[in-house]
Amino acid sequence: MRTRVISGIFLFIAAAALFYFGGPWMCAALGIISVIGLFELYRVVGIEKSMMAYFGYTASVLYYINLYFNLIAYEQFLWTLLLIMILMVYVFKFPKYDASQMMTAYFGFFYVPVMLSHIYLLRELHNGIYLVWIIIICSWACDTCAYFAGRLLGKRKMAPELSPKKTVEGAIGGLLGVFILTFIYCFIIRNVLGVSHLRIALIAGAAMLCGLASMIGDLAASAIKRGYNVKDYGNLIPGHGGILDRFDSVIMTAPILYYLILFIIKNV
Repeated sequence: MRTRVISGIFLFIAAAALFYFGGPWMCAALGIISVIGLFELYRVVGIEKSMMAYFGYTASVLYYINLYFNLIAYEQFLWTLLLIMILMVYVFKFPKYDASQMMTAYFGFFYVPVMLSHIYLLRELHNGIYLVWIIIICSWACDTCAYFAGRLLGKRKMAPELSPKKTVEGAIGGLLGVFILTFIYCFIIRNVLGVSHLRIALIAGAAMLCGLASMIGDLAASAIKRGYNVKDYGNLIPGHGGILDRFDSVIMTAPILYYLILFIIKNV
C-alpha cells in the first residue's frame, strides 16, 4: 500500500505538470503513454513484436503528430490505412495469427491512443486548463470515494466475476462523490470559468455519468485480463501495474467527458 500511495503521488504531480503546460508536452506524453499501453495490450494477446503491432505503434505516433500539427484533414485515412496494413499481414502470414489477434491489433489503436487523446482535446478547449482536472475527479477520485463507501456500506456485489470487491453501494457512493466534488470544484472557480449555476450543475451531472463510465472502463480492462488469464498488464508503475492498469478508467472517462463538455458549452 505504501508503494502504491507513493506512486500515486508521483503520478498526480506528473499529471498536474502536464495539465498545466498542455500543448506539445501533453501531446507528446500522451503519445508515449499510448504506445506503451498499446504494447501492454498487444502483449496480452501475444502480438507485441509482430509486424501488425509495429503498424499499430507507428499509427499511434502518426496520430499524435497529426493531432498536434493537423497535417491530415481526414483522420479516417490513417485508420483505413492501418486496417489495410494489418489485414495484409494477417493474409500473407496466415495462419501464423488468428482472427482475434488481428482484430485486437486494430481495436487496440482506438482503445488506447484514440481514447486517451481526448485528454489533450479537452485541455485545448477554452478554459481547458481547468476543465481537464475533472478527468481526475471522474476517475481516480471516483475510485477513492467508491472504495470508502464500499468499505462502510458495501453488501451487494456489482460484478463478482470481474471484481469481487466492488459493490453496488460503493458504486453509488463513488458517483455521488464525483457529483459533489465536481460541483464544489466548478463552484470555486466559477468566476474563472465564467459559468452559471446551471452550467455548474450540468457539468457535475456530466461528471457523474463519466464516473459510471470510469467504472465500466475499469471492469472492461479487467474482463480482457481475465479472458487471457493475466493478473496485470505490466509492472511499469510500482504498486499499480502497467499503464492500462492505471489508466483503464481514464480511457473511458476522457472521450465521454470531452463530448459532454463540448455539448454543454455549445448548447447551454
